[in-house]
This record gives sequence, C-alpha cells and structure tokens, in this order.
Amino acid sequence: MFIHNKRLQYTVRVAGPNPGLANLLLEQFGGPQGELAAACRYFTQAVAEDDPGRKDLLFDIATEELSHLEIIGSIVAMLNKGAKGQLAEAVESEATLYRSMTGGGNDSHTTSLLYGGGPALTNSAGVPWSAAYIDTIGEPTADLRSNIAAEARAKIVYERLINVTEDAGIKDALGFLMTREIAHQKSFEKALHAIQPNFPQGKLPGKPEFTSVYFNMSSGDDVAGSWNSGDDWEFVESPTPAVDGGPGTASVNGSADDVAALDALAARTKSDPTANPITGADLGSAKVD
Repeated sequence: MFIHNKRLQYTVRVAGPNPGLANLLLEQFGGPQGELAAACRYFTQAVAEDDPGRKDLLFDIATEELSHLEIIGSIVAMLNKGAKGQLAEAVESEATLYRSMTGGGNDSHTTSLLYGGGPALTNSAGVPWSAAYIDTIGEPTADLRSNIAAEARAKIVYERLINVTEDAGIKDALGFLMTREIAHQKSFEKALHAIQPNFPQGKLPGKPEFTSVYFNMSSGDDVAGSWNSGDDWEFVESPTPAVDGGPGTASVNGSADDVAALDALAARTKSDPTANPITGADLGSAKVD
C-alpha cells in the first residue's frame, strides 16, 4: 500500500523559468537512466524476491525512487511555469514566444507544445519511456550487479546535469539525488556480497577448462594486467579454432528424409565457379556493348 505525503523528500528551489533546462532534466524523468526506470526495476524485483532482507531493501529503494521522480517532475514543472502560462494565454507575440522556448537551440518547444509544460514520460530527445529499460532477469546475483551499474549511470547523468546549470537551488536538489545514487549503490553491493558465493551468477559453474582462460583476440600491443595475466589466468597468445579440439564446424543429425531433401536443395542451388554471366551491375556501368 502506498500513501502519498504531499511534501517532497527534498526541498526544490528554482530561481526562474528555463524551458531548455527542463527539457534536459526529462532525461532523469522518462529516460533509460531515470527515476521511473529505477523505481520499476526495483519494484518488480521486490515483488518476486523470496529473501525477506532483499525484498525489504528493494521495496524501500523502489519507493524512494518514486519520490525522486516527484522531485525531478516538480523541478521540470517549475522550470516550465513561464512557458506554460504563455502558451496557454498567448500573452506574447508568436515570434517572441517561439524564441523564448527555443533559446539555446534546445527542443523544449516540442515538449511544451505536446505536454503543456508538464513533465513528460520521455527522455530529453522526446523518446517515450519504455519498459525495455528494465533489465531484470530474476537472479539476485545478476540483478544486484545490474542495479549497481544502473545507479552508477544515473549518478553520472546527474553530474552532467549539475554541470549545465547555474541555478543554485537546482544544483542543490540534483546534488541530493546524485548522492542518493551512491547510497543505493552501497546498499546493493552489501546485499550482493551477503550472498556467498555470488560468482559466477546462477547455479552452474561453467566449463572449468574455459573459466580462467584469456583469449588474445586482437593483434598489436598487448597490455598485461590482473584481468588477463597472472596465476588466475591461462593466457592464449594466438587462439585458433576450434578451442574444444573439434573440427569447428556445425552439424546436425537428421532423419533420412531430411538428409535427402537437404541434399536435393544443395544440388539444385549449387553454384558454378566457372560461370561469368552479364549482370545488371555490368549493364548499369556501361561496360557492356
């Protein structure tokens, strides 16, 4: 059960309208790294979670992400206040109104016209929010790693948004939201390492002859590090197929009827390496008289 508290989790103070900045902030409202995506990711994980500790953690953070969505939406709405009234009441000339919404080369006029200055469930480029942003796979040791990465990406987006505004109140609110991404990363990492062992993900250990092999798949100056060398790794300098010792081909066992049909198909579509027919490309190049 959810009960809405009419006060925001963090106070929003906006110095003045700025439709262009509002448009950029939509990235954290309806974008792939935004608060709605995070809330839906963690909420759906919580519903399916059987471990009481992780279930509680995921529900708490999912609910907090909804509060962050409210903060971002409120900032967007405040930044669009001027444009909203001007669009609704046509208090300026057409040219002046258009320039006020497109100053700086942004696309805020699009979101203002489509959504009346309110926060839209799109990213800053106008792409609608999609459930495809949710990458939950139903295995805690995989999902928690994905959650950590999602919080890291969101933190970086907040840093970039902080860097494009001079509004002290917005910087302060965005700084709070960015900091909460750090806190969530810590919680998810603690939860991940509370599962022992947590690597490799899932139940199956993998084929032991390949789990600690590094294939050098690029030519040039190779850089050695803990990720490809040392006692933990077998470094294969020049890997050649097939690494399993087989012929490196694909095959399937079929019925006699299937084999006969495939042989007939191969015979019917067999190419003639001696043929040199005149083609449309030859005719189009004017090389043929």
